[in-house]
Amino acid sequence: MIVGTAGHIDHGKTALVRALTGTDADRLAEEKTRGITIELGFAYADLGDGGVTGFVDVPGHERFVHTMLAGAGGIDLALLVVAADDGVMPQTREHLAILDLLGVHRGIVALSKADLADDERRADVTAQIAATLAGTGLAGAPVLPVSSVTGEGIESLRLALAQAAAATAARALDRRFRLSVDRSFALKGSGTVVTGTVLSGQVSVGDTITVSPRGLAARVRAIHAQNRPVQTGIAGQRCALNLAGDGVARDAIHRGDMVLDPALHAPSDRIDATLRVLGSEPHPIGTWFPARLHSGAAEVGARIVPLAEALMPGAEGLVQLVLDAPLAASVGDRYILRDVSARRTIGGGVFLDLRAPARRRRTPERMLQLDAATQPEPEQALRGMLAAPPFLADLDAFIRDRALGPEAAARLAAAAVVLQSGATRVALSAATHRGLVAGMLDALARFHEDAPEMQGPGREKLRLGLTPRLPKEAFAALLAQRIAAGEIVAEGAFLRLPGHIVRLSEDDEALYARILPELSGELRFRPPRVRDMATAWDIPEEDVRRVLRMAARQGRVDQIRRDHFYLRATTAEMVGIIATVQEAAPDGWVTAAAFRDRIETGRKLAIEILDFYDRQAVTLRRGDLRRINPHRADLYGS
Repeated sequence: MIVGTAGHIDHGKTALVRALTGTDADRLAEEKTRGITIELGFAYADLGDGGVTGFVDVPGHERFVHTMLAGAGGIDLALLVVAADDGVMPQTREHLAILDLLGVHRGIVALSKADLADDERRADVTAQIAATLAGTGLAGAPVLPVSSVTGEGIESLRLALAQAAAATAARALDRRFRLSVDRSFALKGSGTVVTGTVLSGQVSVGDTITVSPRGLAARVRAIHAQNRPVQTGIAGQRCALNLAGDGVARDAIHRGDMVLDPALHAPSDRIDATLRVLGSEPHPIGTWFPARLHSGAAEVGARIVPLAEALMPGAEGLVQLVLDAPLAASVGDRYILRDVSARRTIGGGVFLDLRAPARRRRTPERMLQLDAATQPEPEQALRGMLAAPPFLADLDAFIRDRALGPEAAARLAAAAVVLQSGATRVALSAATHRGLVAGMLDALARFHEDAPEMQGPGREKLRLGLTPRLPKEAFAALLAQRIAAGEIVAEGAFLRLPGHIVRLSEDDEALYARILPELSGELRFRPPRVRDMATAWDIPEEDVRRVLRMAARQGRVDQIRRDHFYLRATTAEMVGIIATVQEAAPDGWVTAAAFRDRIETGRKLAIEILDFYDRQAVTLRRGDLRRINPHRADLYGS
């Protein structure tokens, strides 16, 4: 268990930690000289439950609330310290509000300096504390009188903490590793050491990690967990990691960095979140409201964009946080907002989406997505997101942004239909997948009905006509599945249903019948060009070309070049001629001149015909020479 102190300056937090653990958490000379805590302090002790409890001692001065916030993230229990002589003070209230916003709802109140108060004063302050805690997550927390001077109540407090430690549930280890860095220093003989709370997962000696948001790679050389050397540190422990690697130095890693599993490295600078504004905030929160954002031990400038109307003091709603610098975070992390002058706490909330859109962020569809993201369990959140527009999700980003481990990731993949193409995995609900398949088949059927003379629509045209609109890679995967299942046939760039046969209209059939004699007989190896036929018949050139292209899709003709079409029987005959020329050639290579002489045409047209076969993979090419490919010649009946 990790205990975090909280409370007003000079209420005895550090002295109380020393009385419980025997460790003076004030380690700086300036702290000892001034008699106040300036930096985070740490202490460890076995309180009698057989385990090691870690203490994070935070400063109480209003100027150091940002430091208090760096230590408050990841604690299991709050030890709120209120001096019996002073009672509840301004920083008592602000620290309490911060704990409530961070979701710290387990705590004990230490009524410190009890030796300076009589029974009546103790009762008055206890009642004051109870009133202050009312309406917060710590409402009803026990209040224990203690004195670090006389020792009164120290054993009772130690016992209460030990009981709380025994009741502390282990944090989930099935998520990937994340540690929020609150200290970075160099240790002689060891190198760079970082300390912080393990927020999720586990890390072992020898593991490769990434320091985010910078993206610095490192290897774990040694670990201390709860102040003891170990081979593995787990979620819920305070750990010190000895890191090594290129560029790994004390000055390269800072408070607020996140040490994490390399698979999680994807910092964000635009986040959608919930926000609860404290009732003490004097201003409504409107668009582009400036603030300082605290998450874990990190602090970064931010602008707040309410996703509905402005948020009034005491209100709660959805906002977009536009950050001055990228932040390493996870969906579900809690955060605090303070004003830019660091004088007051504005409010706080929970991160919902680390990949928030800059445009269309207030649409009804977007609100449905964020409503689904508020679900605490990943399975529920994904199910809700897939049931709302756009009815799909980037599964890998969803898993990564929640730091989910392999087992949880496998469960999510099994509960959805996953389309995978390359590195992209898109998740759909079973109902959406069925609708997409039915939509594809229906769109093809309607296309064939409206344009029976066409082979079918192009892939991109079909993709753009479906709802939901899949990314290109996901659509390619879905299409490949339907082609493999025999439901769709792909012919070049076009798609059709298996039973569809291209049919020309009566007028087009009549024009093709007029063209056919021009491609047959003695002139079949040198048929007229499209423009020549159109000119001779005084009809639009595009009509002739359109009919011939449709005939090509039906397999009746082959288009050698833009203006040259040959009957399919003629192209098959020419393959045989090429083979004959090849057999007669001493080296087996066919020249354009030799082929030209056999079909009695011009050399330029002969080269175009040979180039056509090259494109169809029927001939092999070496410079201007061609050789028939016997393994492909059967495509043209030779």
